[in-house]
Amino acid sequence: MTKTLQETRTPAQTSALGLEAEADLTSLQIQAVTDILNHVIATTTALFVKTKSYHWHVSGPHFRDYHLLFDEQAQALFASIDVLAERVRSIGGTTIRSIGQVSHLQRIEDDDATDISASEMVQHVLLDTKILLQLLRQAHTISEECHDIATTSVLENLLDETEKRRWFLTEVATA
Repeated sequence: MTKTLQETRTPAQTSALGLEAEADLTSLQIQAVTDILNHVIATTTALFVKTKSYHWHVSGPHFRDYHLLFDEQAQALFASIDVLAERVRSIGGTTIRSIGQVSHLQRIEDDDATDISASEMVQHVLLDTKILLQLLRQAHTISEECHDIATTSVLENLLDETEKRRWFLTEVATA
């Protein structure tokens, strides 16, 4: 880790409401972790919306299987958004506040297509899940370099859950 991320240790950060959040991180470390986690949150939010849309719009001979798969995936994504945002807030950072910020920070593409097959939906979610995995690994590296053990731990759990979702999608995509 660069020396600059270790400089300027600030034991308490003041939140937007004037509350102090204890953080054993420097202001630069807090900013580095906050920045990458906001990209993860935005990408996860975009993938949640896409997956939920596929859940609503899937059709075809395996409708029920895909409908349930997309719903399970969306629920897991939704749950992780709050965990990540609360992690940002707990270290004294601020997180995304609008759909505009999600759009600006997300690392996956939206899908407004009206005629997409179930197998194409699976392929899109699989590709986006791989992108999310890369981003989670990048966030893990940054949080580890910043000695943010709690965030690193949260990311390890999310990596495990995301790899399992990727595995399920891979099995469906190759069937």
